[in-house]
Amino acid sequence: MTDIQAEVAGPAAAKTASTRSDISRERFSISPLLYLAPAVVLLMVWTYIPLAEAFRLSFYQWNILPTSPQRFVGLTNYQRLLALPEMRNALWNTLYYTIGLFPMSVIIPLFVAIWTQDLGGRARTIYRAMIFVPMIIAPVVAAILWRWLLNEDQGLITLTLEGLGLGRIGFLTDPAYALPTLTWITGWKLIGFSTLLFSAANAGINPSYIEAARIDGASRWRIICDIRLPLLSPTILLLSMMTVLFGAQWSFAYINVLTNGGPLKSTTNIFYLLWEYGFQTLSAGWSSAAGMIAFAGFAVLAALCMWLTKRFAFYDN
Repeated sequence: MTDIQAEVAGPAAAKTASTRSDISRERFSISPLLYLAPAVVLLMVWTYIPLAEAFRLSFYQWNILPTSPQRFVGLTNYQRLLALPEMRNALWNTLYYTIGLFPMSVIIPLFVAIWTQDLGGRARTIYRAMIFVPMIIAPVVAAILWRWLLNEDQGLITLTLEGLGLGRIGFLTDPAYALPTLTWITGWKLIGFSTLLFSAANAGINPSYIEAARIDGASRWRIICDIRLPLLSPTILLLSMMTVLFGAQWSFAYINVLTNGGPLKSTTNIFYLLWEYGFQTLSAGWSSAAGMIAFAGFAVLAALCMWLTKRFAFYDN
């Protein structure tokens, strides 16, 4: 290398080395970690450490008392749980709640949001208020309200049905009606929330797409099928995933207040069952094992829902 080449290459090489040093300092900067630290600590304390502890306790027999010894039993808790008829019944009821909530958490709100999109200002406000009122009622208050309405002796709905000649129906006391009734009450609370989400997503669709389709002569049905539904697909999949993962959990308050899991365990789902094991029979091992079974099942469902969201959701640029 000549002296002139060395003079030219020297500053460039020094600049490149300086740039790499800056990038290295930025790459290993501790500032982002400090911002994330509180969230990571809370996530560890409230989620992952209890999860790990529940996994450990699922292999032990323990009655939750601090002075009581923990006895290692291996997979016995899982084997006995899976052999219990009430466990299989609870898993079936969990599936029933999940599927039964779909019409009220996805289908009906989607239909209402699309077909009321063209309402005027005051009418839209009244309609949204009426739809959203059930959502702001506390679950326990809503459960007490439905207990009054469905009371087998003096309930307003019971007396109305009797006046129509349909007789008295034990909505909360007959095993044939109790599970559909609690599914309906849980879904009734969800309709307002889902409708508002669909309405917000529907209002966010670029109106130029709709106008262009109308100019081309597209009918309202074609606009819904070809424009609105594809652009609403992320919201549809989000609410479907929430229903699958949380629908059975949302029914817990109504089971606890209205039926206590009965009659004849007909309304008990997996979440109420693990609560019974943990806080009524004080069996930490069985409760933890039931929780681990639920966690494993819903983890698989969550992975499937995430894959479906990435595969079928359509996003507007």
